[in-house]
Amino acid sequence: MTNVQNYHVIYKSEPEGGYTVSVPTLPGCVTYGKSLDEAKTMAADAIAGYIESLKKHNEPVPSDNDSFISSMSVGFPGPVVYA
Repeated sequence: MTNVQNYHVIYKSEPEGGYTVSVPTLPGCVTYGKSLDEAKTMAADAIAGYIESLKKHNEPVPSDNDSFISSMSVGFPGPVVYA
C-alpha cells in the first residue's frame, strides 16, 4: 500500500545555474539539480530518504497535508534595495 504525503518545496535558482531545493517541513532536507526537472527528481529522492530515516529511528513523519503556501505582493513607497 502506498501512503501519499504532501510536502511544500522551495526552488531557488542559483547564480551559477541550476536550482537548490529545500523542504521546510523536513529540517535539513536540501538538494540541488542542474535543471528544474532534475531538481524535482532530486527533491522526491531526498524526501523519500528523509522519511525512510525517520521511520528507521521510530520518529514521527510530518507532512504538509493540512497546509498551503501562498504568495503575496506588497507595494512599498520609494526605491527598494534588494539583497
